[in-house]
Amino acid sequence: MTIYGLHIVDFILIIVYLLGITAIGLAAYTRIKSASDYFMGGRSFGTWFMVFFSFGAGTHTDQAVGVASKTYTNGLSGIWYQWLWLFLTPFYWLIAPLLRRIRALTMAQFFEVRYGVSLAMFYAIVAFLNNAVTIGTMLRGAGEIIGAVTDNQVPLGVSVAIMTILFVSYGVAGGLVAAIITDLIQGILTVVLSFILLPFALSKVGGLTGLHEKITDPHMFSLVAPGEITVFFITMMVVNGLFSIMAQPHVIQLCGAGRTEWEGRMGFTYGNFLKRFCTVAWCLTGLCAVVLYPNLGTEGNPSPDQAFGMIARDLLPVIAPGLLGIFIASMLAAVMSSCDAMMNASAGLLTMNVYKPLFARKKAMNEVLVGRCASILLVSLGIFIAFWLEDVIHGIEIMWKITGMLGISIWMGIYWRRATPAGAWTAALSASAVLLLTQNTSFVEWLSAAAPMFVDASGEAPKMILPWQMLAYLSTGIVCGIVVSLFTKQRDPEKLRDLFECIRTPVQDGEEIEDACILPDVAKDKTVPKLFDSPNWEIPKFDKTDIVGFLIAAVCVLAIVLSVVFIARWGA
Repeated sequence: MTIYGLHIVDFILIIVYLLGITAIGLAAYTRIKSASDYFMGGRSFGTWFMVFFSFGAGTHTDQAVGVASKTYTNGLSGIWYQWLWLFLTPFYWLIAPLLRRIRALTMAQFFEVRYGVSLAMFYAIVAFLNNAVTIGTMLRGAGEIIGAVTDNQVPLGVSVAIMTILFVSYGVAGGLVAAIITDLIQGILTVVLSFILLPFALSKVGGLTGLHEKITDPHMFSLVAPGEITVFFITMMVVNGLFSIMAQPHVIQLCGAGRTEWEGRMGFTYGNFLKRFCTVAWCLTGLCAVVLYPNLGTEGNPSPDQAFGMIARDLLPVIAPGLLGIFIASMLAAVMSSCDAMMNASAGLLTMNVYKPLFARKKAMNEVLVGRCASILLVSLGIFIAFWLEDVIHGIEIMWKITGMLGISIWMGIYWRRATPAGAWTAALSASAVLLLTQNTSFVEWLSAAAPMFVDASGEAPKMILPWQMLAYLSTGIVCGIVVSLFTKQRDPEKLRDLFECIRTPVQDGEEIEDACILPDVAKDKTVPKLFDSPNWEIPKFDKTDIVGFLIAAVCVLAIVLSVVFIARWGA
């Protein structure tokens, strides 16, 4: 017996998951007493909750599909589709306590204290729109995969509507508390999604030995993609990532919802390592698809993007009823765990940094109620953008890069007292202008003639090579921000005193934070010394935990890379 192309056991498992996860999320409603509870979970969560919160928020279905597709066309080097962030992961160990010490509910609150209300509102609106596009696109992508797995018996609109109603209902009711609690379960299911196909796919092709026998091109088993993934490319992705990650609107929740800095560090660093580990499974599944479906992408055949879903559709029902249901539930978990985190972060931005400044002196609604309304607005806007606007993916890329440019102002504001509001605006706007210029067709054609080494002319239209584009807009933003700051007026040092005290003071057990970027009394005698004594630089000394944790994370990076090299040679 089948329902919508699924065995009844699969269908029941999906329904049980959806209703169960929604009920768990809704149960968090009783824990919401304040804006801090709603937007930051009361800063009360332990290590495992934070690990799976970070993993769930940063992992979604389109990433598994993309890595499998890239591997199908490029071989093992397709893993870099997600691994370009791998070498950035050790820095998360240092970034997490820094963001926790800011003691804010949103990153825009940092902008407000450091640079003023106008830049905070600009950041809040840009980040809100960025997340709206991202949420809508993730929902649409998941809906299309569900359609492919069920032979299109579940329409796109129906699957998107069901996912949206459920994660919005528990996310609006329970805020970040609901997101973190449900992400523990959904994170485990996402790991299941990553590995459930691999053993069956490997068995079908004869294991790793069978892969080597059936795939004769040795480049398909190489982690190096000549001319595409170079040392310069990876370096610029890491540098750009250091700026971009600071400006992602939900990253302050990922680092700040734990009880102390330790929970934030463990969650942010090792939640992302868990994602890097799952990427290996996505990659090997894509390699199996090369053998199982040798003609994807040719005329009359599906796209390589369908490889991941096709393996699930063809192999899992044959093994046992219910496996396809677990796969779909896991896929829904990957999407919903990302959407609920982004929804909560965006609601916080609109509430605390747009609504509150505009209506602080008027008779205003409760902040939690405004946050719930903002959540609904965000998802509604996201679905509208995903279904009705053209070039959605292009729009995501632009917005992602713009948040990276705002990261310039964040790093300047944290470590350099001399950074001014005018300098921060100039850094963001000048970098944006260079990005738009380097994507302009006329400019790229001129550059192709004047300096062809900077242009990729292999596609239908020439475009500037991505790492050179990143170097151009980041260096422009940094230089312009520094120069303008040197010639413009600083903010009142007294207004910044509390912020810089926060940045150099570790979070203590039992802290109660009443206002953003204000150091609680319990921590006022715990400030660490600066790396070097200077009136303009605020770089705290690294302690043993910083150094040892960074080195352990770096060893983990090396171990992951070597393990894939070993797997690639197994059975050769």
